This record gives sequence, structure tokens and C-alpha cells, in this order.
Amino acid sequence: MSVAPEAGPRHRPEIEGLRAVAVLLVIAYHVWFGRVSGGVDVFLLLSGFLVTGSLLRSLERDGRISFTAFWSRLARRLVPAAAVALAGTLAATYLFLPPSRRPGVLEEVRAAALYHENWVLAQKAVDYLAREEALSPVQHFWSLSVQGQFYLLWPLLLASAALVAARLGTTVRRAALTAVAAVFTVSFAYSVWITGSDQAWAYFDTGARLWEPALGAALALVVHRIGLPVRLRLFLGWAGLAGLVLCGALVPVSTMFPGWIALWPAGAAVLVVVAGTTGHRLAADRLLTWRPLTWLGGLSYGLYLWHWPVLVIHLHTTERTVAGLHGGAAVVAVSFVLAWLSHRVVDGGVTRMLRDRRTPARSLVLAASFLVPLVAASLVWSDQIVREYQHRTELATEEANYPGALSIARAEGEAVPARDGAPTEQDVPVRPDPVVAEDDLSDHHDQGCHVNLEESEVVVCDEGAEDAEHTLALVGASRVAHWYPAVQEVAEEHGWRLVSFTKSGCQFSTDTPMREGEVFTECEEWNAEAMEILADLRPDAVLTSSTTANPSGERLPDGFVERWEELGTLDVEVIGVRDLPRRDYRSAECVERGPAGECTSPAAYSHAGIDPAQDRDLPGHVTTFDLTEYVCPGGNCDAVVGNVLVFWDHSHMTATYARTLVPMMEEALLEATGW
Repeated sequence: MSVAPEAGPRHRPEIEGLRAVAVLLVIAYHVWFGRVSGGVDVFLLLSGFLVTGSLLRSLERDGRISFTAFWSRLARRLVPAAAVALAGTLAATYLFLPPSRRPGVLEEVRAAALYHENWVLAQKAVDYLAREEALSPVQHFWSLSVQGQFYLLWPLLLASAALVAARLGTTVRRAALTAVAAVFTVSFAYSVWITGSDQAWAYFDTGARLWEPALGAALALVVHRIGLPVRLRLFLGWAGLAGLVLCGALVPVSTMFPGWIALWPAGAAVLVVVAGTTGHRLAADRLLTWRPLTWLGGLSYGLYLWHWPVLVIHLHTTERTVAGLHGGAAVVAVSFVLAWLSHRVVDGGVTRMLRDRRTPARSLVLAASFLVPLVAASLVWSDQIVREYQHRTELATEEANYPGALSIARAEGEAVPARDGAPTEQDVPVRPDPVVAEDDLSDHHDQGCHVNLEESEVVVCDEGAEDAEHTLALVGASRVAHWYPAVQEVAEEHGWRLVSFTKSGCQFSTDTPMREGEVFTECEEWNAEAMEILADLRPDAVLTSSTTANPSGERLPDGFVERWEELGTLDVEVIGVRDLPRRDYRSAECVERGPAGECTSPAAYSHAGIDPAQDRDLPGHVTTFDLTEYVCPGGNCDAVVGNVLVFWDHSHMTATYARTLVPMMEEALLEATGW
């Protein structure tokens, strides 16, 4: 979200209207359509346009840039309002979001306050397991973080250009244009490349976004030379507005940006700026300079700050994915009220006190007075969460209180080890603690043997003696990896060598893998290397998924069987474990909301009535088994079984629960292998 410099003789009133249109598009597409509009790209371009114009005037007037004055002025204008919105988000998190969301929100609030939220989100975007997380109420701060980093870099760039200009005897404007053009060229080329190879990361990457404010900067340096006839300016203004409004509707912004396609909204904004203020009664600027719209443009920063946390809280409390017509209207209304109030209190109240005493030192003190308490409060709260977790962990040290799947076996009259014979229902905390359940992963993950979506290289975990009598390989996607704790204990108990390698979202199959409508090349490469490793290793057996279960249905893909036949030519046995049912709820969050007994969904949500593998004529070297009854007894998938949280999200089992499946996994593997 761009914030204009102090109004002066170069003030462009139509830009206020353009910002109003951009923020309205952002809000409308977020709230009612669950899409991205391209409005943020307009803000990035306008930031470059406005800041460059301001800095250039300083250079041409004073021959230098006062870095302290520039940064302190931005801090005074940006930080207080942002800090208030972040503080409000923390309060809403405490009141409305489950405790498991708090550590993540606190981390991101600090990142947002210190202007590196985009990098936190970039890391999560390429982490398959992190993608299961619910919407963050501060993730919209990614664009503000990019702008903050731009504001740090740009004065240094233009000051350097001024030094070069003085040395070469050229004008500051010409040197600045050369520098800006270089940044645009490098950033745009990088953006096109990284978007094509890793769009999830590129979306938040400052380097992939820097060309947009650079384009605005270039426009600021040359716009005074552009003289066009009024009729052409009329056309450009309306063409730019139409292009901007239609961008989010016609282009899947969230999956294609910020590569070359981002030229669409950025170019549309350029057309509007070039069209300028004509004063013609039929011009787009007549609309953009309309007083209600320019007033809204002045409120656009606050609207951007507040609309997203209000929307996230609304979606969570109503358990919806899209706000809907009436709910969306309520979200927009609340956002307007909060934006207006914070504008009146912060900009119209607190910062106005410095109107006649605006020095860099006072401006920085003002910004710090908002920022430091916010960061300090988030750190204190995070520390309190850690202490509470440690306390609950101490209460949950008695293993006998957590039979997990063994409670199901006991209820069915099956023999279970004596050490696990404690009563199922105890007045003890659920384990793992829902607050940190997403971190309840196995050693297989901790050792890096499970690779994320973006990686294509196989990483192998190899445990047990190389000359062991039997070697078992665990291979497949993340829903194979969550069996690892049980398989690892069985292998260790029997002295087997266990080799494991898995990849997020990548089935062990010959089918062409797809991801977001395109060929999942990283999975293809991973599968090819996996087969090479198995051909060289020649394990006695490979344990992998025998089905895939989704809300759309459970099936046994032909590619699975073809892959198994390839293993058969290597004289490798195949053991297929039926994919577990998915939940229609997020387990950890549901348990926190409580009561845990209401956190359940039918296995039929994603499971077929009969195991699809049982209906196929499979090769003789293939054996399959099904442990669903120990995860979803009686066809119901409860969040907690035997005091243990079963899944940490809606599709991945906790390592703690997987360990309670050891006796069942042992029986199934021994029967399948005959070892």
C-alpha cells in the first residue's frame, strides 16, 4: 500500500482516486471472490512513482538526499497505523482464533512489524506441510514488507546515481533513469524466470517484485516529457481503468504473478498516470478526482491494513471459505469503521501533535513508541505460550495414559502389551498439544528425508545394518511418510534395514503427476531417481500407498500397479498400505475449540466402501493391508483416540499416534512379508 509524500506543488489528485480504485478492487476480490485482483501491483508502482519524484526533487533542489529525514518521515506516516492494526489483530487472535494459531500469528506479527513478512510467507509457500495452515490474519503485510524494503534501498540507489552524475558531468535525472532502468531490467528478467520455476516463492520475493516500483520510478523520471493530445489521454485513462478492473477477473493472479503477466495491472496504472488530469468532463480523471473517491484514497492505507484481519476472523468464526454477499458487506463495513477510527486517532490525533515540531528524532521516537511495545508484547506472549506448553508437557509424561490406537485394539478384545494397559480415559492433556501439533513429525522429516514440493532430488534415510537379513524401503508421498514412526520401530525390533525417502504431493506412480494444472516435473524427476535407487539397492520389499483417498473418492490408480510391476521385474516385493481417510475438519483447531468429542467425520468422506485394492487382480508379488480400523474405528474418524491427537491437520497423522500403531503395523508387516 503506497502512502503519498507530503502534498506539494507536484500533487496529482487523480492518484488519490487511483489508489481508492485499487484498494476497492483488493477488498472486493478478497472478500467476495476469494481471488487476488492485481491492485497490490498498482500500489507498488505508485510507491516507486511517488517516492522517486520526491527524492528527485530533493536532489535537484538541495543536491543531496537527507536519509534521516526521508526514513523518519516514512516511519512517522507508516508505522503508527500499522502498529495499531497489528495490535488489533493480536487482540482478535486472542479472542477468536484457537490457541494453536497463536504462535504462528505472533511470529508473523513481529515479521510484519519489522517489514520482512514477505520472506516468512515465501518460506511457508514452498513448504508443503505449512500450506495446510489456515489463513494468517497478517499475511497481507507481505506487500507492505516489500515496500518497506524498497524504501530502504531506493534513496541509496538515487544518491549513488547522483554521485555518478557529478563524476561524469551528466544530469541527476539521466543518471537516475539509467540506474532505475538497470534495476527494472534485472528484476523483471529474474521475475519471469523465478515465476516460471518457483511461482509460490516468487509471489513474495522482493527481487521478483522490485521491477514494479522501478517501473513507477522510471515513469516519474520521464512523465514530464510526455505531451499527448487530450483525446488520446481520454482514451488512455479509461483503457487503464478498464484494464485494472478486469485484471483480477480474467487472470489467475495468485498463480501467475509476478512474472510478465503483472505488466497488465502495472501497465494499466501507467496509462492512468500518463493520462493525468485533463479536467475534461468525459475523462477518467473526472471520476478519479471526484471528492468522495479522493477521500477514500486518503483512507486506502487503513482500509488495506484492516480488511484482511477482519475477513480472516469472519471466515474462521463462521467456518466459511468465502464471506458471501451479506457477510462480505459486514466485513467491508467493519473495515471501513476501523480504518476511519484509526485514521482519526493516529493520523488526525497522535501524529498531528508533531505537526509544528516535526524533526527526524521526534518522528523516529513516535514510530518507536508504537512499534516497540507491540514487538515486546508479542515476545512476552510467545514466551508465555512456551511456558504453558512446557507445563502441559510435564503433565503428559506418563506414557500409560496415552494408549492411542491400542485403546481400539483393547476395546475389540485384542491382546496388547502390558505396558500400554492403562485406562483410555484419563484427566490428562491431549498429546501432542494441539498448539504445537504441526511440529509432531518423525525423525524421517527431521533428518530431511522427506523433501518438499519444490525439490526433485531424492534424500535417503538408511537405518540398520547393511548386512541385515531383510531390507525394507518406505517410498511415496507425505501420507506414506506419516507411517514412518511405526515402521521404524518394527524394523528396529526385528533387526531389519530400513531405507526411506518420500516427497510432498508426489505419488510413487508411473502416471504423469500434475500440480495446479501443470506437469509436476519435480515429482517426475524424483520418481525416476527413486526407481534408480531401488534398482541399485534391490530391497526385499517396498512399502508404499496402495490407494489415494480424497473427498472426490478413493481409487487405485493404474500408475500404482504399473510401478509395482516394474518393481516385480527387479524381484522386489511390494507391500501396499491403504491410504487413510481424510478429515473434513482441521484436527488440532477443532480440539482446541472443543469439546473434542464433537471433532469427528465419517470415513466415507474420502474412503470407498470397499478397499479398491481388494477389487483388483494384483500381481503375485504385491500384498496389501488396511489399518483404517485403528484410525477411524466404526467408520468414524475422531480427532482424539486414546488421549492422543490422531491427525495434526486434516490429512497427516501425528508421529505420536503413529507410534501407538506399532503392534498393528508389526502384525501386518510380518504377515505380508513372512519374515
